[in-house]
Amino acid sequence: MTDVRDPADCTTMIEVRAGVDEVDRRIVALIARRFGYMDAAARIKPERSAVRDEKRKADVLANVDASAREAGIDHKLAARLYEDLIETSIAYELGVFDRASRR
Repeated sequence: MTDVRDPADCTTMIEVRAGVDEVDRRIVALIARRFGYMDAAARIKPERSAVRDEKRKADVLANVDASAREAGIDHKLAARLYEDLIETSIAYELGVFDRASRR
């Protein structure tokens, strides 16, 4: 196993790929945690109509925009990624809500 180096310290593609793989593992773990919060939201929200909250979506996208700019990454790219993540999260939460309400 190759030590994971900071991107600026990588000198080989093996090091780059090891770093990317480590970042991907962390991203997947964070996505799993985020979806755990979707499970909690579906459990807490009283009605299915509360699942889609356009004001909250706008707030999340604004926060992502600010974070992307602060991190020095393309804020339009971050917005595209998060638009998909948010819509996927809403669909997931709706499914959890629907399954729970059938019980």
